[in-house]
Order: sequence, then structure tokens, then C-alpha cells
Amino acid sequence: MITLQQDADGFIRMPRHFPASVRIRIAFTDGSTGEFSGRTLNNAYDAALAEFRAKNGLDARGFNRAPAGRKNSGNKVDFVPVHPGMGE
Repeated sequence: MITLQQDADGFIRMPRHFPASVRIRIAFTDGSTGEFSGRTLNNAYDAALAEFRAKNGLDARGFNRAPAGRKNSGNKVDFVPVHPGMGE
């Protein structure tokens, strides 16, 4: 089992997908804990990544379709918003 801690802004650090079958316990800032499957957190990661790409003008695969000369330093997310009871 993997244990993660929610930060004060409501995010967990998740730089990659977890295996779908692994159980992950999250300690929330309000003192409660929740246990989620890797699949649930992977879905939250995918939603955060899609939102990031949409806000930064990237396509679904993370490529910048702007004219050459404009650079984007990255197209991934490291922090995913979580809340108690998500995925139920």
C-alpha cells in the first residue's frame, strides 16, 4: 500500500500513473483518510493533465501546435487535486 499526504492547497504529488490494482491511502488535510485504487487516482491524473493541456493550448497528445519559435517548457503535471469521497 502507498500512503500519500494532501498538501494545504488540496493536491497530492503524482508525477506518473500508479498500477491500477494497487491500493493508495491518502491523508487529507482535514485529518481524515481515504483509500483509493490506482485506477481512481490515474483517472484524476488524466483529468488534471487534460485540463493543463487545454489551458496551455496543447493538443491531446501534448504537442504545441503554435508556430515555431514559441517554446513550452513541459506538458505534464506533477500535482493532482484530490478530495475525500472522490471516485465513489
